[in-house]
Parts: sequence; C-alpha cells; structure tokens
Amino acid sequence: ATHCSLQAKRLLLDPKFEGYKLSLEPLACYQLGLDAAVAEVELRDDQYTLEHMRAFGMYNYLHLDSWYQDNVYYVDQFGRVMNLSVTLDTALQKPREVFRLPADLIAYDNRLCASIHFSSPTRVTLSDGTGRLYLIKSGKRGNSASEKWEIMFNEELGSPFVIAHSVSFVKSDARSLAVLLLRVEKDELDTKGSGFHVTLEWVTIAETNKEDDHRYEIIKRRVLQGKSVPHYAAIEPSGDGLMIVSHKPFKFMESEGDKLEENDDAKVLNEKKDPLYYWQQTEDDVTITVHLPQDITKDDIKVRFSPDYICVTLKDQPPLMEGKLSSSVDHESCTWIIKENKSLEISLIKKNEGPRWPELIVGDTRGEFIMDSSQCSEIAESLMHLTSEVMNPNPEKENPPCNAQELEECDAFLEDGASLCRFDGNTLKVTHIINLGSNQYLFSVTVNPREMPCFCLRHDVDALLWQPHSDQPENMWEHIATFNALGYVQASKQDKKFMACAPDYSYAALCECLRRVFIYRQPTPLSTVLYNRKEGRQVGQVAKQVVATLETNDPILGFQATNERLFVLTTKTLFLIKVNSGN
Repeated sequence: ATHCSLQAKRLLLDPKFEGYKLSLEPLACYQLGLDAAVAEVELRDDQYTLEHMRAFGMYNYLHLDSWYQDNVYYVDQFGRVMNLSVTLDTALQKPREVFRLPADLIAYDNRLCASIHFSSPTRVTLSDGTGRLYLIKSGKRGNSASEKWEIMFNEELGSPFVIAHSVSFVKSDARSLAVLLLRVEKDELDTKGSGFHVTLEWVTIAETNKEDDHRYEIIKRRVLQGKSVPHYAAIEPSGDGLMIVSHKPFKFMESEGDKLEENDDAKVLNEKKDPLYYWQQTEDDVTITVHLPQDITKDDIKVRFSPDYICVTLKDQPPLMEGKLSSSVDHESCTWIIKENKSLEISLIKKNEGPRWPELIVGDTRGEFIMDSSQCSEIAESLMHLTSEVMNPNPEKENPPCNAQELEECDAFLEDGASLCRFDGNTLKVTHIINLGSNQYLFSVTVNPREMPCFCLRHDVDALLWQPHSDQPENMWEHIATFNALGYVQASKQDKKFMACAPDYSYAALCECLRRVFIYRQPTPLSTVLYNRKEGRQVGQVAKQVVATLETNDPILGFQATNERLFVLTTKTLFLIKVNSGN
C-alpha cells in the first residue's frame, strides 16, 4: 500500500481568524407535527458495547436526498417511508407517505433501525432492519405528489444490518448497484476484547436483461471485518473501490478457496525460513558458516573472492551465495575450509579495520548475523547515555520532557491511530493508506451526489473538509473548504450528538442531544466599520455564531443541513431552521 498524506491548501487557511461573535439575530424556525412517531429502535440489553452505541445508538433517523434540494425522509412506527420536500417555508405541507415496508416490523425481536440511501436520482436502497434489502425505483423524487416507490429487487441477506452507503453505476452495459451493509456481530473467538466484531458487507447487484425482463440479481458479496465501527465508509462512483476511515483496521475475509491458497503460500514461506548462512564479525575479519548437503566433497566447492565481491557454488548448481560485499576485503588473504561437522567456513579479512558491516552481501536477507556477548555489552554501553532509570534525571534542564497534564481536555484524543484506507475492489487489497494521527474525524457531507461523500477532519484548531476523487490518483483527497476554529469549538460541546455543514460550505452546525443547535457561519464582510481596540486596526470581516433553541423536551433523533435550512427531527416533530435566505 502507498502511504500518503493529506495536503492542506494554504489559501483556504486563515491564520488571523479571531473567533466567532455571538449573534442575536432571530432565525425563523418552523415545526411540523408528525402523524405517527419516528420508528426509533432502542438498544437491547445484549447491545452494550461502544460499537453498538456508535452504529445504532447514535443513528441519524433523518435521511437527506442530495439529488434534490431540501428533500428529507424518515421512517415512522407503521413502517411508512415519509417525505418532506420544501420549496416555501411559509407553505409547508405535512410529510407524506411514499412507500410502506411490507413486513410487520414490530414482530421482529432483534431488528435494527430501518435505513435508507439514495443511490441515484431514480434509485433508492432501503433496509427494514430485519436483514432484508430492498432496491427501489423511485422515479423523480421530491416534487410531485404522485411520487410512488416500486420494488425492483428484495432479498433476505442474513442478520440485520444498516445501510452505510450505496452507488449506482453502469458496468458492461448493465445497470449495477453496489451497497455497503454494516453489522456488529458476536465474535466467539474474541475472549479478551468486547466479544463483538464489526463487518462491512459489500454487495453488488446487477440488472440481467433476459428477454426484456429487467430483473436484478446479486453478482458479488464480499465481507470486510474490523474491530471498530467505521467513521466513514463509501464506495467509489465507478464501483471499483472502497474508502474507509476507522480507528482500527479492516480487512477482507477470504473465501475457502483463497484460504487454501494462502495456507500453501504460508507453508512455502515457513520452509524458506531457515537461514542459508550465518555470519559473525570482529573489527578485523568476517566469518561465514554454510551448512553443506551430505554428498558434497571438497572438489565440489568453488569460492571466488575479489576486493568487493564473493561467489560460492556447489557442484554445477547455480551460485549458493553471490553478490557485492558491504565493504572491501583483502581478497588475497581470504580463505575457506570444511569443518568436521560438514559445514563450510569462509574467512574474509576486512580492508578497513574497525567499521561494522550492516549486512554481508548487499540486499541479501537469506543470512543471519550472530553477535557475540562482548559485542552486545559494548553496544549497550555506547547507548547508555540515551536512557535513564529516572523519569526526569535533570529537572533544571531548559526543555523538560512533555507533560501530558499541560494538555487541555479538548486536545486529548481518544482515538490516536485512526487511518484512512482505500481498498481495490478486484484485488481486495489496500492500495492507499493515510495515518490520521490526531486529525480527529468530525462528520461527513455530500457536496456533489455524483462524487463520494466528503469527510471533515480536525487539523489543529480548524476543521478541514476533504473531497475524495477516486479517479485522480495524483489528487485523491482534495482540501475544498475550511471551518475556522471549528475543531476547537466542537471539542468543548460535551453533549453534541450530530454535526453537519451546508453543501456550499456557508455554515457548519452541531446539535446537542436535547434542544440546542449551534450554527457557525463563514466570515462575511461588514457593512459598518469595526475596530479592534487592542491592536488599533479595522476589522474587515466577522464570523458569527448563532444558537437556536427548539421548543421540545424530546431527544433529537435526526439532523441534516442544506444550503438554506437545517432539518431537526425528534420523535413527534420535524423542525426547520431557516439559516440562509435563498438567492
């Protein structure tokens, strides 16, 4: 895998950002009562781990259709998929039913929440939370009262899952659809950890055009397994690869055939493990020992020395050892003998006394270096000054060791070591990997539905938005926007539940579990003159923070942002907050 790094665009960073000014501007807030409560599924007693909480306990029950403007969906307790499409805030319609799940969901004990993903302008993937996947043909969504969804394919796919992502594409002239299913499953082999593992199943469904009968069938099912719920998992628009941001690594599980092949490879590797030769060195010479086969005599051995080269052959076989030596030798003084235990011992005299050789033959890893005890103690002694048994042996020194207690609480990352990996769909191997270190994952957003979702990471105090481009190897992750100081600001919000931003980057928003929504606008030029008294200079632009408080005591279940509005879903109400006025 290629190790990459994320390159921030300096022009999108503002080192002189002065913080957010609290604005008291009133935001128009509209609320719609729901006919039936949202189909919230609470965690069961056996879903007690942090991964269950992340995958299902913090689930966003409100689904934004990025293909159409201001178009949201949710599933209610009667299994109805309800839609609200907004054109005018002052003329809001009640949410309307577009589809009803066929099964009686209440009858299932171990179900999860229903999930929806919009794969294309006319295709939707839908899960009822019982383990069944539906592929829906929706027609044009969101603007006609006659919107009706039609099932094109549905199949039972094992234990319950939620849909993490899906894409629609054309391959070999056939319309195909790839979908990622997320599960948290019991792991009998995990005795020391939580007892669960996380799987992502990558299912590819394709249209089979048999006698004009447009049927869909599953053509591929592949499973990745990991130990943490991914922060971000998305299939590339072409269906050829997959990108995952996760705290712990994922890897593809092999089918039985692959496992057998892998075992054969492992056997071959194990057979090769015994070193071909052993070597030792002093300041003056190098000694090589090679074990000989039983039938080899002195006449079968040929050893050639030159000032920086050695070649050893047995009988008429290819050279046993051959290559450029690490350093020059006095080739006329080099010798070899056969020892009593049927081993060949070669003595090389170093031309330059003193320096240690890092290896015997350049690039040859088939040998093993043996160090005697006097050399070991000599090396340990030379490194002694770098270590100490005392934690801070010299407290008067100018630069004392780093003290973790000096870090602020919001700088402590629980998840050092998260990584971003790109998997190839054909080889099932990781092709690119980025170690995110302390670049904490914040949220994801779809800016352009034809591209992969963007992800937002904390970089120092800022939050940077990255757009993956799977078709541009030189620019695979592009820095497209910055939310100044948002990384620092969000860290202080202990009760935050969801984060989002407008697809045009005009604002970022976060909501708490109850009631409060915080909106952070991008800096805008001022219409009046404002002075920074401390520095005695004029301020050209200011970034505003707005706080909205919802009139409800119900917990927030869903949260979505569009360029003009924020949609906030509770059990019985859908709130609309008008953030920007339309152009």
